[in-house]
Amino acid sequence: MRPKHSPPSPTPPPQDPPVGGSDIAELAAKPADAAQAETRADADLLCRAQAGDQAAFGDIIRHHQAAVFGYLRARLLQASDAEDLTQEVFLRCYSRSTGFDPTAQVRPWLLGIARNLLHEHTRKIKRRKEVAWTELCLELDEMVSSDDELYGDLLGHLPNCLDSLGESARQAVELRYSAHLRLAEIGEKLCRSEGAAKLLMFRAKRALKNCLDRKFEAKP
Repeated sequence: MRPKHSPPSPTPPPQDPPVGGSDIAELAAKPADAAQAETRADADLLCRAQAGDQAAFGDIIRHHQAAVFGYLRARLLQASDAEDLTQEVFLRCYSRSTGFDPTAQVRPWLLGIARNLLHEHTRKIKRRKEVAWTELCLELDEMVSSDDELYGDLLGHLPNCLDSLGESARQAVELRYSAHLRLAEIGEKLCRSEGAAKLLMFRAKRALKNCLDRKFEAKP
């Protein structure tokens, strides 16, 4: 059942903000009790927003919009797509179409909604070539901790990591994500068996993940 009142429209997100990095650093610097109190206050705001409190909903947007937009922008080539999906995240949050556990943290829950929307988005636009980037980002996301919000900030290094792959690995990634070939077809193109193509793709994604991990570890 949808709320009786329409939610306030989310304000236009800032262009290419960090994916919650400064917020996380600030939270880490706070005493544990203060951080827990802030988490409880955030959850209370969300519960009030979902009960129809538009002022509380506005506060949720202000607290988390930059992080949600940054998460989506890192995984989409078109800024307009990230803006549209950011608004949809908060609309779903307001309408309670996705349940929220009051004992959980709000931001990871919102990013979970964003991740689900990305999967829906890629299914809808399968014929658009930029979907290949999103699909690759989502698969790399699954190889890291889902609550590591800082990881999305490193996806800007992904093109350099792709360039660091060997020739066969780069070709396999391009054939899979740009040409949308199946593993058997990739193997045929690269004169390999389907099993060898599957292993090559696994090693290529593992190499990309390790490259991004090194960028993460080197980050000041």
